[in-house]
Amino acid sequence: MSTQNISTIRPSEFILIGFPGMGNDQQWLSVPFALLYFLAIAANILIISVVKVEQNLHSPMYQFLSVLSVVDLGLCTTTLPKMLQIFITNQKSITFEGCFVQMFCVHFFSTVESSVLVIMAYDRYVAIYNPLRYTTILTNAFLVKFFSILVLRDFILTGLIPTLASRLPYCASNLISHCYCDHMAVAKLACTNISMNSYYGLFVAFSVLGLDALFITSTYVMILRAVLKLGSKAARLKALNTCGSHLFVILYFYITSFFNFLVYRVGQNIPPQIHITFAVLYLLVPPVLNPLVYAIRTKEIRHAFVKHFLKKQVNSSNEQ
Repeated sequence: MSTQNISTIRPSEFILIGFPGMGNDQQWLSVPFALLYFLAIAANILIISVVKVEQNLHSPMYQFLSVLSVVDLGLCTTTLPKMLQIFITNQKSITFEGCFVQMFCVHFFSTVESSVLVIMAYDRYVAIYNPLRYTTILTNAFLVKFFSILVLRDFILTGLIPTLASRLPYCASNLISHCYCDHMAVAKLACTNISMNSYYGLFVAFSVLGLDALFITSTYVMILRAVLKLGSKAARLKALNTCGSHLFVILYFYITSFFNFLVYRVGQNIPPQIHITFAVLYLLVPPVLNPLVYAIRTKEIRHAFVKHFLKKQVNSSNEQ
């Protein structure tokens, strides 16, 4: 077969086999995954609704909590409905175009989530180190410009990942050993050298997620230094508890992200079931944990929820 013909080969669809070796046993996975998905949907919609209706929550910190919830909804909805379809109905096919759209959405929402975490970390830094200048530093114009630059960075860098992968010749198998169209899982099906795709994926991982993680880590180190100088022991414990829970979620997101990126390059001996489990939980667990850690544990959001939702239910039940 000539090189010219190979370069034009593209299957009409790919087949997502889910967890290799599990077969019909994958149906049982639909139960915990569906529960986590619906919990993520309900919790994030609740956060968006509370922030929208409560005027006192229209400050930058809470607005970006709402943005984080929108991103989390996109992150899990990009993959979970298709995975549940694979597990429950055994419908494993995905169109060629749909596969690369899903690939883009996974990487784009992941990097945008990282960008939101960067802004939220900077927000907490300014609130602690420059509380008197908080409103003058974090103006709406500055935040919109800062966030727009980060999102533009994410869109351009992640947009090239599926663009390059979609131009590869797929002249062999169309069976993807994964639950969704992960970049390297798809690229490995190409019958050509994929070194450029692999290196570019690593470049995006380290230039976006790596630099963001470094910035967030250094910011939280400075925040913790300020917290440890608080005079009240109770205030220190409360602040450390809050920062500790934030850092746990942040570390989980970045560690699982880098594990997913690096396992294709250096983790050939890792069983595929373990790799795919981490790849799925990396997309599903943060949308569940973020509302719990960042929002529901926040007193102002709990009060707003009681004010706008629980009291309405109580009043309506009293009227009846």
